[in-house]
Amino acid sequence: MDSANQDINLNSPHKGLGSDSLSDMPEETGAAAVSPGTLPPGLTEEEAEELRLELTKVEEEIQTLRQVLSAKERHASELKRKLGLSPLTELKQNITKSWQDVQTSNAYLSASATLDDISSSEVYKKTQETLTQAGQKTSAALSTVGTAISRKLGDMRNSQTFKSFEDKVENIKYKVVGGKANGESVHSPNESNPVQDNAPF
Repeated sequence: MDSANQDINLNSPHKGLGSDSLSDMPEETGAAAVSPGTLPPGLTEEEAEELRLELTKVEEEIQTLRQVLSAKERHASELKRKLGLSPLTELKQNITKSWQDVQTSNAYLSASATLDDISSSEVYKKTQETLTQAGQKTSAALSTVGTAISRKLGDMRNSQTFKSFEDKVENIKYKVVGGKANGESVHSPNESNPVQDNAPF
C-alpha cells in the first residue's frame, strides 16, 4: 500500500477501504444498540438521533485509523528488516537511550550531587578512617598469629619428643631401604637412569 492510499480524510471515513472494511465489526453494537426506548431523561428523540449518527461516524473513523495504523506498522517492519534492524538491536538502542536519559535527568544529577556531598562529609571521612585502621589492626593481628604458629612449630620440631619420633622413622626407613639394597635393588648406584635418555626435555 503506497502512502497516497494510506492518507485518510476524517470527513470521508471510507476512503481507501474495501467493501468489507467494516465487516468484522459485530452487529448491533455502538449506535445501533441504542434503542429509542432507552433515552436518558431530558434528551429528545431528535438529539438522540443526532448523537447516534455522530457515534456511528466516530466508530467508522476509529476502524479506519486502526487499518491505517496496521498498514503503517507493516511498512515500518519491512523498512527495519531492510535496514537490518532486529528486535535485539532495537532493544539495545532503547536501553542505551534510556540510560542516557536517566543520566541527564534531574533525579540522577541530584542523587550524584548528594553522593558527592556524602563522600566529602566529615562523617564519611571518619568512618573511612575507622575502617582503614580496623583493617590494619586485623592484618597485624593475623601476622602475629602466623608468627606465633611458626614459632610453636619450630619449638615442637626441636623438642626431644619430636626428635625421638624422627629417629624411629629413620630407623624404619633404613631397615626397609637396606633390605632392598641387599638383593632387591633394581638399579646399582653407578647405573645411569635410562629414563633421562628418553626425557622429552
